[in-house]
Amino acid sequence: MLERIRTTYSEYPGPFWALMGATLVDNLGRFLLFPYFSLYLTNENTFNASLTQVGILFAIFSATSMVGGFIGGAFTDKFGRKSLLLFGLITSALSSILMAFVTDLTVFYILAGFVGLLSNVGGPAQQAMIADLLPAKKLADGYGMNRVAFNISATIGPALGGILASIDFVWLFIFDAVTSLITAAIVYRTIPETKPQAGEEHEEQSLPQTIGGYGKVLGDGVFMAYVVISILVTIVYVQMNSTMPVYLNQQHGIPPSGYGALLSMNAAIVVFFQFWITRRISKFAPMYMMALGTLFYAVGFGMFGFGSGLLYFALAMIVITIGEMILAPVGQALVARFSPVDMRGRYMAIFGFTWGISFAVGPLLAGYVSDTIDPNWVWYGGFFLAMIGVLGYLFLRTVAADRLQETEEAPDSSDSAHAAAN
Repeated sequence: MLERIRTTYSEYPGPFWALMGATLVDNLGRFLLFPYFSLYLTNENTFNASLTQVGILFAIFSATSMVGGFIGGAFTDKFGRKSLLLFGLITSALSSILMAFVTDLTVFYILAGFVGLLSNVGGPAQQAMIADLLPAKKLADGYGMNRVAFNISATIGPALGGILASIDFVWLFIFDAVTSLITAAIVYRTIPETKPQAGEEHEEQSLPQTIGGYGKVLGDGVFMAYVVISILVTIVYVQMNSTMPVYLNQQHGIPPSGYGALLSMNAAIVVFFQFWITRRISKFAPMYMMALGTLFYAVGFGMFGFGSGLLYFALAMIVITIGEMILAPVGQALVARFSPVDMRGRYMAIFGFTWGISFAVGPLLAGYVSDTIDPNWVWYGGFFLAMIGVLGYLFLRTVAADRLQETEEAPDSSDSAHAAAN
C-alpha cells in the first residue's frame, strides 16, 4: 500500500500536490462557513433576516460570482494564474473579516456583492493551473484528485463549523479568513507561475483584446454545445442541494438529519473511491464516459420519484454518486482539451457558468413543478433531462472526435510548467 502511494505521488509534479493541499485548506474554510450562513443571517442576535432576504443575498452572491469568474478568466490568460489566485484568496480573507463585524443588512448586501465578485476571480486560475501542470492523459486523474480534496473539506468543514458556531458565529468568518491566508501562503511559496509562454509568432494581446477573446469562445460551436448539454445535466444535479431536502421532509417525513446523512455518505464515497474510478475509466473515450455518468444521474435522480424510505434513497444516492465520480473529473478535463493553451482561463470561466445558470434556473423550475403539478415530477423531469444529456454527449462524441483526438496526440503543452515545477 505504501509503495503504491509513493508511486502515485511520484507520477505528479510537486506543485500539483501543493495546489491540492491549498484546495483542501481553502475549501475547509468555505465549507465551515457556508452551511451556517443562513442561520447567521436569520439569527435574532445578528440580522434576524427573513428567508426572502436570505434568498436575495444568495442571488446577489451568485450573480456577482459569475461576473467575477468572467473577469477572472480573461485576467488569468492575460496576467497569469498565480497572481489571480493570490488576489482572490487575499480579498476573500479581507472580505470575511469585514463580514464578521458588519451590523447593517444593506451594507452586508453590498459587501456580499464584492465578495462574490472578487473571491471568484481566482476560480478559473485554479482550474487552468491543473491543466498547465499535467499532460492531457493525466487531466482526468488530476481533476479527480481535486474533487477528493474538495470532498475531504466538505466532510470535515461542517462538523468543525458547528462547533465554532455554537461558541460564536464570528469565529466562522475568522476561521474562513485564516484558511484563505494559509492557502495564499502555500500558493506563494510552493507553486510557480504556470501560464504557458506564448511563442515568438504570437503578439502579446492588450487587455481589451483578451476580454474580446470571449467572442472566440462563444463562437466555438462544439464547445458551446458541450456547455449547453452540461447545463441541462447540472440542472438535474443541483436538485440535490436545493429541492431534495424539502422533498424528502415534506413528502416522505425524512428529517434534516437523514438528508445530512445522505450528503455525508456522498462525500465519503467520493473521498474513498474517486481516484480508483477515475483510473479505471481513463482508457475509454471521454464523451462515452460523460454519457455513462449522465445515465447514472438519470437512474439515480429518477429513483427519487418512485420509492420511499431512507435506505431506498441511500441506494439512489449511491447511484448518483457513481455518476458524479465519472462526470466531474472527465467533464473538467474535456474543457481543458477543448481550449487552446492560451485561452484556458476564458474557456474555464464560460464552463463555470453552467453552475451559476443551473443554480439560478434549476430550483425555480423545480419549485414551479412541485407547486403546480406534482413534486414527483421534479424527479421524472430530471430523468428525461438527463437522458437528453446522454444523447447529447453521444452526439458530441461523433462531432468532436477528430478535435479531441488532436489534443490527445498533440505535444504536451505543459512542458514549460513541468520545467518550472522541477
